[in-house]
Order: sequence, then structure tokens, then C-alpha cells
Amino acid sequence: MQSLNTLIKTMLPDAQVSVQALPQCPAISLYLVDPITMTRPFTMDEIRSIWENTAYWAFCWASGQVLAKYILDNPHIVQGKTILDFGAGSGVVAIAAMKAGAKKVIACDIDQDALISCVENAKLNQVELEISEDLFAISDTDIDLLIAADVLYDRENLSFLDTFFNYAPHVLLADSRIKNFRHSCYQHLNKIESFTVPDLDELDEFRYVNLYTGQRT
Repeated sequence: MQSLNTLIKTMLPDAQVSVQALPQCPAISLYLVDPITMTRPFTMDEIRSIWENTAYWAFCWASGQVLAKYILDNPHIVQGKTILDFGAGSGVVAIAAMKAGAKKVIACDIDQDALISCVENAKLNQVELEISEDLFAISDTDIDLLIAADVLYDRENLSFLDTFFNYAPHVLLADSRIKNFRHSCYQHLNKIESFTVPDLDELDEFRYVNLYTGQRT
């Protein structure tokens, strides 16, 4: 926890993390930014620092909470399987997969701080994760399922929808950003209302998460 408290000060000098249970996934707790930190008035310099140095790993985004809940509610999807979690962030979805009975979960994120968060949150939840900082360096050929939440925030990332099938025959995707999602390999599963933890009071359009399942053709 101390390492995460050190890392989060890059975003805001007086910020700290605290253990927080997820309202939609009470079986999982995470080290997240303490909400008290985010409710006081900020100076312009602090606002600039928050925007430029956002600790994405210190929030459980709506899509991550929805995908984690879906996996916990449907454990057969991951039981006994090797899972790759792309854009792992806090590690919430990877942790859910391990709790649901996955054989192995690789948490992948280009943010080194996020990988530290994944390790610490895994310990908090008494599971173990493997970590990777580079999707293209992963050589495991036995991956059964790739899971990803909230990774399409940049339209340039849409190319990953095809790339994912280079690593796994099946994909489970959660997203709240892309409208009019269309891809021949993906089918819509459900639309679920959620929120970020701690709650950022985001626009309503970002509080609805779509779940998709993809299959290699």
C-alpha cells in the first residue's frame, strides 16, 4: 500500500489510496484513490496535474466493474482456463477471473504503475497474477480467453479488436465509449448501468457499459 501512496502523489501531492469494496462486486476490494482526496476544491495547477498525470490504476472504471461482475456471475467462462487481461489497470477484471477459478491470468498494461497496482491488489484479494508490460511480447500460445475493459477510449485502439485474436480464440469486452459499435467478429451481450469507484459523477452516457463477446473466425 505504501508504494501506491507514493505513486499516486505524482497526480496530486496530498492524494492517498484506501481499501474500497466495489458496490457491484463486493467480493473484491481494491486500493483506490481515497474519495476525500477528490472532493475538495483544486487550484488550477492541481487540475492541470490531475489531467496530465491521472493515476488511471487508482480508479475502478465502470466498464471494469461490469466485466468483473459478469465474470463472477458466470464463472464457467474462465474456470480452468488461461486468461489474458489487456489494459488491466487496477487489476479488477484479472482478479475476478482468478476468483472465479481461472488456471492462470496474465495482467497486461503499458503503465508500470498499473502493474504495481495489479500486484498489490492481487495480494489484497489473496490471488496471484502474472504481469506483462507489452502485449506484443507475450508468447503464451495456450491463452483461452482475452478480456478487456474500457480500452477503446481512443479510436486508434479499434485496431486491437482484430489484434486480440492473434492471442486468443475468444474475447470478452466491456466498453462505455464507442457508439454504434460494429464488428463482424463481435456480438453484443448486454448493456448495464454502472459507475466509477470512487464515483466521478461522469456523464450519463459513460455510465452505461456494453458487453461484447468475440470469436476468431
